[in-house]
Order: sequence, then C-alpha cells, then structure tokens
Amino acid sequence: MKHKGTVLIISGAALLVLSLGLFVYNIASDIIAERRASDALSALKDRKGTDERVDAAGEKIIPDYILNPEMDMPVITRDGIDYIGTISLPTINKQLPVASVLTMPILKQTPCRYNGSAYLNNMVIAAHNYRSYFRDLQELAAGDPVVFTDVEGNTFRYRVAETQVLSPTAIDEMIEYTEGLTLFTCTVSGRARVTVRCKAE
Repeated sequence: MKHKGTVLIISGAALLVLSLGLFVYNIASDIIAERRASDALSALKDRKGTDERVDAAGEKIIPDYILNPEMDMPVITRDGIDYIGTISLPTINKQLPVASVLTMPILKQTPCRYNGSAYLNNMVIAAHNYRSYFRDLQELAAGDPVVFTDVEGNTFRYRVAETQVLSPTAIDEMIEYTEGLTLFTCTVSGRARVTVRCKAE
C-alpha cells in the first residue's frame, strides 16, 4: 500500500512537471511567433496599391489581378518564407503577415494561406491559436471589418458574415466558401476548428 502511494506521488509530480514544461513551451512559441510576425510586417508595409496608380495621361491603371484573376499572387520573401500580404483584424487589434503556402514548419512562424486566392474571392487563411495570432478569432462578430492587403498594396475589404465550428476533417466545407475570405484556427483542445467567414464588400 505504501509502495502504491509512492508511485502515485511520483506519477503526479511527473505529470505536473510535464504540464509546466508544455506551458512554458507554449509561451515561448507565442513570444517567438510574435517577434517573427513583427519582423515580416516591416518588410510588407507601406506598399502603394496598383489600384491607386495612374498612367502618364492621368488614367487609372487597372490592376493585373482584375485583368487576370487566375494569376498567382505575388510574393515577397523574408527569412526564407514567401509572403503574399497581411491580414488586419481591427476588432481584436491584430495585423499579421500571411505566408503563401501552408507547411507545418511555416505555420509555427506565421499565418498561412491554406487555399484559394484573394483575387478569386475564395482565400482561406489558417493560423495557430497563439495569443499573438488567431487565439481571439471567436471574438469576431457579424459585421466586424477584416482587411487583406497583398504585397503590391492592393486592398481587399470584408465584413464578418458568420462563425462556424468545423471538424478537422471537414476539408471540403472549409474551402467551399466563394463569397470572400475564410479564417480558421484550432480550438484549445485541437478537436475542432473555429472558422470565420468574411464576405467581400
């Protein structure tokens, strides 16, 4: 009986140490992610959109993405990562860089394009639920503004339409939205995805 009690105490202490280690790891990951986001944003800001430019005759220049919405989104490379632009969520005070593609190593460093394109009005952006990334996504409400700006400075404005909770296997449902932009992150448990649908203005 005494031996069993000792084992339980040691097991409990080990679990406590593991939990503390995981807590410290998550905080460190969040701090690193915030620094990387800030660094990437410095490379992406202050770009004038082609939709604001005029030619020598004073005529407004039609942006390439309007003439050819199927075109690849241009990128800027920073520290080995290709970025397509920034996402701004004023309601929760977030402005974040967005990588061109999603891989697990890149997702640890920045929000990523999961699917689609801003030019085709069907882009999906994923991010970890770090405090500095999409942890507060569920706080967005219908009507809240969302702005995506590509690396050429073209701005795409949206309003939150609805929030859904989807299973991690609901890939078709995640990418089927074609009225604007989808943002998602995992819940704390990792068993579902908080999904925000944003309709283009």
